[in-house]
Amino acid sequence: MNFESAKSQLTKVLVTEEQIKTRVAELATEIDAKYAGKDVLLVGVLKGAIMFMADLSRALSISTSMDWMALSSYGSGTVSSGVIRILKDLDAEIHGKHVIIVEDIIDSGLTLSWLQTTLNARGAASVEVVAFLRKPAAAKVEVPVWLVGYDIPNEFVVGYGLDYNEKYRSLNCVAVLDPKVYS
Repeated sequence: MNFESAKSQLTKVLVTEEQIKTRVAELATEIDAKYAGKDVLLVGVLKGAIMFMADLSRALSISTSMDWMALSSYGSGTVSSGVIRILKDLDAEIHGKHVIIVEDIIDSGLTLSWLQTTLNARGAASVEVVAFLRKPAAAKVEVPVWLVGYDIPNEFVVGYGLDYNEKYRSLNCVAVLDPKVYS
């Protein structure tokens, strides 16, 4: 779905394509500076982080490996059960590696908090979080996050990997989805 065809279903654009490119380059510069010469594994959280992880990995100068995890706390419902399930685990061994969790958006922080604890318990040399978006007003737990692209209001957003019902992921911006679409 492109922006023109989705425009009538969006209320406003929060982050433009140009802002995305600029901020990803800035985040990559900070990662390059901190992790030069270290064994780094980027861990993307499926599916939302796909666009951000792809852009970020290409913007980095340092050598990294990549892997993916898929997690669920929802089961078949629409309300979190509070129990995290691993739907797809890492293929890579993380013991002794510097792990950077690449996250699309932080809402409550519950799943991310669990993921940090789990990866630290597996013997990573360090575990840091780089999130493209964060909703401070939605936080239920305090999660240490190293880098954030943008703090945004507690609204339902789509684009740049974020979806509603598996649609809108390919939008080249981050926009607020009109509530009439999902209510």
